[in-house]
Order: sequence, then C-alpha cells, then structure tokens
Amino acid sequence: MTDFFRAMAGSPLLLHALVCGLLASVAAGVIGPYVVVRRITYIAGGIAHCVLAGLGAAYYFQIEYGWTWCDPILGASVAAILAALLIGWVSLRARQREDTLIGALWAIGTAVGVLFIQSTRGYAPDLMSLLFGNIMLVSARDMWLVAGLDALVVAIGLLFYNQFVAVCFDEEFARLRGLRVEFWYLLLLCLVALTVVVLMKVVGIVLVIALLTLPVAVGAIFARSLWQSMIAASLLSMVFVTLGLGTAYQANWPAGATIIIVAGAAYLLVAMFQIFTARRRA
Repeated sequence: MTDFFRAMAGSPLLLHALVCGLLASVAAGVIGPYVVVRRITYIAGGIAHCVLAGLGAAYYFQIEYGWTWCDPILGASVAAILAALLIGWVSLRARQREDTLIGALWAIGTAVGVLFIQSTRGYAPDLMSLLFGNIMLVSARDMWLVAGLDALVVAIGLLFYNQFVAVCFDEEFARLRGLRVEFWYLLLLCLVALTVVVLMKVVGIVLVIALLTLPVAVGAIFARSLWQSMIAASLLSMVFVTLGLGTAYQANWPAGATIIIVAGAAYLLVAMFQIFTARRRA
C-alpha cells in the first residue's frame, strides 16, 4: 500500500481513480441499505444490465453520427432510469410477474448494448472494461460527472430519508398515513439506477450489485439503525476501494474485480465470526 500512495503522488490517473472510488462509496453507502432492506437487489441487477444498452447507443451515435454531446454516462443514466421506471410501474400496476420482466430486461439490455457496440464502425470499446470497470483510466471529466451524480443521489437519499424508510419497512402503514407510496418507490428506484451508473465507473456492470450489498452486510454487525448502516457501509466501501486499488496496483490485477474480492473476503470473515459466536453462545 505504501508504494501505491507514493505512486499516486506523482500520477493523476491513480489520484483520480482513488477520488472517484471514494465518491462512489458514499452513494453506495447511502443507497445500499435501502436496496437491502427493501429487498430489491434483483431489480438493481436488472437495471445494471440495461445500462449496457445506453452505453452502446451513446457510443454508436457519438461515433457514427458525430453527436459529441451524447456522452456514455448520459446514455447509461437514461437507460438506467427508464429501466427503473418500467420495472417499478409493472411491479405496482401490472399483473405481469415482476421477476419475468426483470429477467427479460436483463437479457434484452445486454443484447442491445452488444449489438450497438458491434455496429459501431472502426470503434469497439473494450467490453471487459464496461462489464468489470476501468477505474484506473477515469479522467478528470468522468470524475466530475460521477461527483455530480453522487451529490444528487446522496442529497435526495438523505433529504427524504423518512419517506424512503416508510416505503422500505412498512408500505401498508405508509399508505394509511397518506404517503404516496408509488411516487416514493419509483423515486427510490431512480436513485438506485443513478447509483448503478456511478458504481459502473468503479467496478463495472457485472460487479455493481456486490458493492451495493457487501459493505451493507458487513456494516450490519455494527449498525443498530438504517442511518447507522449508511455510515458504516460508506466507510467500509471507502476502505474496500482503497485496499482494492492498492492491491490491484501492487499485483497488477484488474481493479474492479480486486475491490470486490476484498469486500467479499471481509463479508466471509464477518459471516464466519457470527456463526462461530452464535455456536459458542449456544
């Protein structure tokens, strides 16, 4: 880790990667507990894979038609929010099975993204970097975009904390109290969608769910309330990102996958500690 921090002092790319990871950790820490408590992890996974369609479309129109304003993060954000609203609307209004729709969007979003990328003449972005992240190549512009999304997600997630808690823990009671459950649920899904886009720059589309849930699972041992879980998850995400980046730099491993390995190892250790403690008490 010492070598990593030394190298970071003379490398803007490493500094950008660490700052981007720390910023994304805040969004993951605030939204992750909502995802876990509301049990919408599978929905978040479906949204994550629909992001590939938005990325592919943005790359295609940017290269083929010269739409320079069509930024990949913009395309990813639009695709993620549309997928979140569609899934949320179906789960609230339609009779179609929610898991069927999510599975269909999961597959269609990935397929559409691959088709757009393959149809872009003379330009084939590295699919591995889209799927597993490419945080070591984050530019200053990307970092500011992530910071903007991060600020929006955290501000709304904390400002309407009570409403989201009501929707997550007791939806029927919230309805009886006159809360517009449908609106707040759809807004929560949109925040999840934006968080997925933020984390995509760090660990990629495939590993987004791990960074949304593993720090929350580890932090649950220290937290006694949802807001405490948010603080614990944010801090743990920062630790996992820093350790993962340092390890990836030393071992020349993919950064996104290494971050998740660090988080997964911490989760397994905590789980084994809880099992061992429970057996001793018994």
